[in-house]
Amino acid sequence: MSASVVAFLLHMEETPPVGAIEPAQDERTMAILAHVLQVVGWWIAPLIILLVKRESRFVSFHALQAFLLQIVYMIVVGLFMVVWFCTFFLTMAHHGGGSNAAPPPAFFVLFPVVWLGFMGMWIAMLTVAIVYGIKAGRGEWAEYPLLGSLSRKILKIGPGGAIAI
Repeated sequence: MSASVVAFLLHMEETPPVGAIEPAQDERTMAILAHVLQVVGWWIAPLIILLVKRESRFVSFHALQAFLLQIVYMIVVGLFMVVWFCTFFLTMAHHGGGSNAAPPPAFFVLFPVVWLGFMGMWIAMLTVAIVYGIKAGRGEWAEYPLLGSLSRKILKIGPGGAIAI
């Protein structure tokens, strides 16, 4: 494919669904903030934006997606921590050395793996926040995988912000 065809396909806009709502600039800004502030404000920032701008379907949709993503992220991190602590304490108990014994080798393998896992999840969250913040700034009703359809069901809205029947 030539570069011009690729550029055309990348910038080609979809036709909005029937009944789609075009968001105002302040709604776009609040939707951007809902996505981007989740990086530093965790679940609190999208929740505040969701509660403050409840009347805007566009902002509510994007803020609810960011909020749900943060809840899922917290659950995954919590489970990861529980597995790490259990593995750490079971390894220490199984090793059972004296007071001057060296730590088990599993500890030196497990710690970097856990750290890389946390950094990988953080980079993924940062990437999602930036990509969907840009899409919200363009006025797109972009959905997170899995969480986008759940957000639509919770808010009872269809594609493009139309009222779901």
